[in-house]
Amino acid sequence: MTVSRIHTFARRVLLALMLTGAVGAYADISLNTTRVIFDGKNKEASLVVRNGANPVLIQSWLESNTPGDKGELPFAITPALARMQVNGQQLLRVLYAGGANAMPLDRESVLWVNVQEIPQQAEAENTLQIAIRQRIKMFFRPTGLPGSAAEAPSALRWSIDSADGKQVLKVQNPTAFHVSTTGIDMGSDADKQRISEAVMIAPGESKTFALKSGTVPASSVSFTAINDYGGSQSYQSPIGGALPAQASQATEP
Repeated sequence: MTVSRIHTFARRVLLALMLTGAVGAYADISLNTTRVIFDGKNKEASLVVRNGANPVLIQSWLESNTPGDKGELPFAITPALARMQVNGQQLLRVLYAGGANAMPLDRESVLWVNVQEIPQQAEAENTLQIAIRQRIKMFFRPTGLPGSAAEAPSALRWSIDSADGKQVLKVQNPTAFHVSTTGIDMGSDADKQRISEAVMIAPGESKTFALKSGTVPASSVSFTAINDYGGSQSYQSPIGGALPAQASQATEP
């Protein structure tokens, strides 16, 4: 049996188990935040895990935002393993050690907090159980950085550039903070074109976005950025102009 046939067979088995109610998908836990902001003046940050109707075991760990990075992180999360009772809460503390692996002090850094719910052993036989993992960003923000995270989206610089003989939309982030967007559009409301879905622009980073063939570059770009509280703010900026982007409207989280 080829690999593709094995995958097809596995999908059919999973579908059959779901239709017969033999799959246990657990999603009892929830987090009290969509991102963790670690203020560099403190030694730790925290988040709360809430449980639902079933006792569960949760496992928590941190990951680098750099793909393939297996280096030791200067952080620890505690407890790494915890049992939660029905309708219980568990405080997770993220501790910063610094030292030889200390984070940069001239810009914000981002990592990932993982919280995974480990299913209890099923009473019924032939039951497939699925462990649910929740993953959110943690921003480590050193003290003394110029500007603020709230001002960073309006400081992005937009221009039309070329790559491989084609026109692209280019954005530069001159700030020390990350800017997380839920989408980027070019043009006015009457003739708006989606250029990119959710994307994060790191401190000092430049990104380019391909334009569709035949697209005539517009004079402005609009995007929605996520703030420290998980809420969203809409911005509009001239392309290639000297003026910074200005917040056009706010939306509820």
